[in-house]
Amino acid sequence: MSPESLKRFALLEELSEEERDLLEEHLELEELAEGRVLFEEGDEAEGLLLVLDGEVTLESQEQGKLGRFGPGSVLGGLSLISARRREATALAASSCSVALLERGSFRRLVDDAPRLGCRLMEALLREAARQLREALPALRQALPSAPNDGHG
Repeated sequence: MSPESLKRFALLEELSEEERDLLEEHLELEELAEGRVLFEEGDEAEGLLLVLDGEVTLESQEQGKLGRFGPGSVLGGLSLISARRREATALAASSCSVALLERGSFRRLVDDAPRLGCRLMEALLREAARQLREALPALRQALPSAPNDGHG
């Protein structure tokens, strides 16, 4: 992987080449065969996953198939700052290459390059806000209407 290849991730496109170089030093690359489990629902989320090549599917016991994610996709970004359980199982839908930024590596990166750590956090928060905005119409429809008590 090259720092240039990190540009295709919307989350990382605003980083300078030097920042992408620093980030690349903290990533762990992994080649996966089709059908291989990346992580299981209920596992502790250990970090952010970048899909470099191939496709990854997410499945939940409660909701079934959640989607397919190809090159340029980012999964689990908020797990860099919050230890929590995975809400789905991720499987390699084809042979694929992924890069993992583990929480511990992210903390070392923040110590070594605070500006880069801050820029990554800003990008993660922008992405989380975008996803929330997209989900709001469905959430509003799913919630029961509150009675109008005259205090609105």
